[in-house]
Amino acid sequence: MSHHEEAGEVRAVIERLGLPGLIDVHTHFMPDNVLAKVWDYFDAVGPMTGMEWPITYRFAEEQRIGLLRDFGVLRFTSMIYAHRPDMAAWLNAWARDFAARTPEVLQTATFYPEPSVEQYVDLALGSGTRIFKIHIQVGDFAPDDPALDATWGMVSDAQVPVLIHCGSGPAPGRFTGPDRMRTLMRRHPRLRLVIAHMGLPEYADFLDLADRYEGVHLDTTMVFTDFTEALAPFPPELRPRLDELGERILFGSDFPNIPYPYLHAVEAVERLELGDAWLRGVLHDNAARLFA
Repeated sequence: MSHHEEAGEVRAVIERLGLPGLIDVHTHFMPDNVLAKVWDYFDAVGPMTGMEWPITYRFAEEQRIGLLRDFGVLRFTSMIYAHRPDMAAWLNAWARDFAARTPEVLQTATFYPEPSVEQYVDLALGSGTRIFKIHIQVGDFAPDDPALDATWGMVSDAQVPVLIHCGSGPAPGRFTGPDRMRTLMRRHPRLRLVIAHMGLPEYADFLDLADRYEGVHLDTTMVFTDFTEALAPFPPELRPRLDELGERILFGSDFPNIPYPYLHAVEAVERLELGDAWLRGVLHDNAARLFA
């Protein structure tokens, strides 16, 4: 299927649901040299694990933006994340510029446990950041690290969401899993969090966290697709809980770093058959409300 045909299929879903478009809370735009290293990592995954991970949308930045527009995506993010000190502030500066020249972007920032973190998070909040992204596995730091306590307080007070990769999939890290996230939420119960990949593979634990704290959301990124169902299937007995928490589930794709078409990410959510009202919420309305 050509990208033009694929865009037509995605737009057909949007039109059937009567939506103005999609809001995708989990897309990766970052400096070219950083993205190239991310792609190198995925290229190496196949030989290392036997699990091939082709990058479906390995294109220049402008072409990737154009594809999302063609797909009918109204708003999307530039998920950046730091894996060492003295990186986050630079990434945030790049993301500010990217958002300034890309009207559809929800300005994104990141942070890392380091002495300057409160200074650059304050700058990010003051310059229009709409969402933060941190990656516990890649960053290799604890979300409940005391060095971040004041920063979490700032973000909580501002009610700016943080999209956090904290589940133990696709590979566990030293600090991944639900336990430290429970500690974090006990300290900062008003935090607005978006749990990446539905907390894969600890789906039930992160659904429990959302049950307990109304600011906890979950994104559908890569979950429910054929690719992820072969690795860490979503338990069928948990499906009713998706309906119960329907207003706090957000569509995410991981574009462009996905090993299948964007259309499949949309269809994977659609084929859960939880109803059009639920689907409209996930694909657009819930995120529109969160970022209003």
